Amino acid sequence: MSWSWKLGRVAGIDVYVHATFLILLGWVALAEYLPTRSVAAAADGLLFILTVFGVVVLHELGHATMARRFGVRTRDITLLPIGGVARLERMPDYPPHELLVALAGPAVNVALAAILYVVLAVPGVSPFDRVSMMGGSFLVRLFWVNVSLALFNLLPAFPMDGGRVFRAALAFRMDRVRATEIAARTGQAMALLFGIAGLFFNPFLLFIALFVWMGAAREAAATQLREALDGIPVGRVMVTELHTLSPQDRIGRAVDAVLAGFQRDFPVVDGDGRLVGVLTQADLLRALAERGPETPASEVMRKDYVTAEESELLSTALARLEACNCHALPVTNRGKLSGILTMDNLGEYLLVQNALRRRPATA
Repeated sequence: MSWSWKLGRVAGIDVYVHATFLILLGWVALAEYLPTRSVAAAADGLLFILTVFGVVVLHELGHATMARRFGVRTRDITLLPIGGVARLERMPDYPPHELLVALAGPAVNVALAAILYVVLAVPGVSPFDRVSMMGGSFLVRLFWVNVSLALFNLLPAFPMDGGRVFRAALAFRMDRVRATEIAARTGQAMALLFGIAGLFFNPFLLFIALFVWMGAAREAAATQLREALDGIPVGRVMVTELHTLSPQDRIGRAVDAVLAGFQRDFPVVDGDGRLVGVLTQADLLRALAERGPETPASEVMRKDYVTAEESELLSTALARLEACNCHALPVTNRGKLSGILTMDNLGEYLLVQNALRRRPATA
């Protein structure tokens, strides 16, 4: 995610914080300082909000750990002012697995709340003596934050945790696309309620409403796309008419090809047609500015590239294309280049298939 800084790596997962998170910290510090003019109060407020977001990281790690059990990797976790986002490579398609992954995050909050309750109950200070999250000791407030996070995340607002639980429950009785459509519509209805509540109570609910509305639409579209591509091999969709480079070619050749057509990334192949690297548009422009058009492709190309096999399914290759954050995926057959796969030609393929389905049947 752009405008994010890496905080570190936890359990093999990179954790980032978005730049807008600083706005939240500033707002909390100011809100605590102004009523009392106390630096200590501002510091306490900052410590509490940082602790809350530590809890959010644990919540997202709950999702990631459960997903890992089912062979799904987590790309990263990003902290935003409205919470955390764990980017899984995909959600498990098997409904019981998706159900467990969705419940794992709130389960972390339930476990933390239980631990805090025991800790507070030992000296005889029950959290229920102070129901408000805004009052009481540090630990009392933290207890109620965990309770609130567990309950709020279980609301059926797809793609929040509760919405994914709802989708998984529906998928036991119907196909995944239909279940996603129902969950997405329910999520957008919840987003409207969040938006109305945000106008009168908490402005942060407006941001959550926007996140839920857009996320529900995006997830529904992605599920429909995966369903449309199900069972189709990469070789049927890949682009086969493309420019390639040899390791010795100057990058000026790639510039000529860019200006003459629409290709952005260039596979680099040896004399036997085997893929040895990829020259991306970003690397090409950087090399032109720093070293000039006579630079050999071998000195600029990427050797740690991701590929797809011609015979593998499009749905699998699409997940890999999205995960690598690259524009094109070279397609190989036994190590030799066959073509490239891009989001553009995937879209064109879907447009053609949609037009064919709309063609009236002939007698």
